Amino acid sequence: MNNPAEINSEAANAVEQAVGHQFTDRSLLERALTHASFSQTGVRDLERLEFLGDRVLGLLTAEELWRRYPDLPEGQLAPRLNALVRKETCAEAARSFGLGKALRMSAGEEKTGGRDKDAILGDACEALLGALYVDGGLTAARGAYDRFWGANFTDLMEGHRDAKTALQEWAQERGHGTPRYQELDREGPDHAPVFTIAVEVGDLKRETARGSSKQAAQMEAAKTLLRREGVWTS
Repeated sequence: MNNPAEINSEAANAVEQAVGHQFTDRSLLERALTHASFSQTGVRDLERLEFLGDRVLGLLTAEELWRRYPDLPEGQLAPRLNALVRKETCAEAARSFGLGKALRMSAGEEKTGGRDKDAILGDACEALLGALYVDGGLTAARGAYDRFWGANFTDLMEGHRDAKTALQEWAQERGHGTPRYQELDREGPDHAPVFTIAVEVGDLKRETARGSSKQAAQMEAAKTLLRREGVWTS
């Protein structure tokens, strides 16, 4: 196990190689690799870089969507963007860049598996994009973006698309309008309710589903309708 008080130089060098950028200001990389659980006088963590990197990621993703899908309206671009910038996607990118091994964190956080937690890895990935932007501008940030997001763009976007979003896009593409959800029933005690939800799309036959929350029941109803129409196969 690495000393959590030190940056693993070998792992940090591997991160630079993975993203295709050698930092001019090495302190930016070290800061991006320092989790908030690590506290020591004079040491700054990744949170401010994460704030910046989140915006850099959003810009790069919006630009990529705008270029790849010139005919899609904003309403269909937005859910695709959300899938590409979500924390879980950033965590996948962090793993591909080898950030887990390079992170500096408290011994306690490391013992609880911090190096592989989606929340921590996602934050670190955004911080890394922020550090790349500060050190090398959009060119450096885009280089890292292309190596993960660009190379896996369609799979990332489709893999995280939820059933309600998929149904809305499918319905709009075929001129059916926006899906309508209606609560039909609520059973069970307050601590364990069961909702029955119906979904209607245009003039198509409606479908119903049950779930432990309205959102879960809506999602299942959307999935049921998509399966019936041969759109959803999972």
